Amino acid sequence: MSTGSLRTEHFDRLWNDEDDPWGLESSWYEDRKRAVVLAALPDPRYRRAFEPGCAGGALSALLAPRCDELVATDVAREAVDRARTRLAGHPHVLLERAAVPHEVPDGPFDLVVVSELAYYFGADDRAALWHAVRDRLTPGGTLLAVHWIREAPEYPVDGNVVHDELARLDGLARIAEHREADFRLDVLTRVPPDARSVARRVGLR
Repeated sequence: MSTGSLRTEHFDRLWNDEDDPWGLESSWYEDRKRAVVLAALPDPRYRRAFEPGCAGGALSALLAPRCDELVATDVAREAVDRARTRLAGHPHVLLERAAVPHEVPDGPFDLVVVSELAYYFGADDRAALWHAVRDRLTPGGTLLAVHWIREAPEYPVDGNVVHDELARLDGLARIAEHREADFRLDVLTRVPPDARSVARRVGLR
């Protein structure tokens, strides 16, 4: 594995060479994983959400109905163009070309979804990403991260390392975790800790 972040040119080349990089549009695995992501969100609706690395907008289209506003970004121009076409009927979704962690929109957000993204970054950029999204979360806001954890030698780091680092980040408390042979999902909240309970979030004691 390399130690630095993959460059923008890598993703532009992928999108120019393939109609469906990673099988995001055609795979039952991806459909099911998106369903797991949606089911893991602890709140029925969010005021303002951020999805970096949105690719062609397959997950964005499912998040949009649960958000008053959704900001989605990707580093690849073709990905953003496709996402804009997919989400043209959702005026509350803002799609921008941006390279996180160096270009992160201003908060606050009560939801951030980091899906299949952080393992493309070297250690410094991963740390910058996690600090940036944490600092933009509202108190009690949700950070959901989900990543492939099987061997991927072309990535700078293993997906398990990504989630282990996230679990050690100050200021966040885990609400839920889900692990399978293929992927790992963590849901965290910005303190206060009493936001950990989904039942309490909806008024049950």
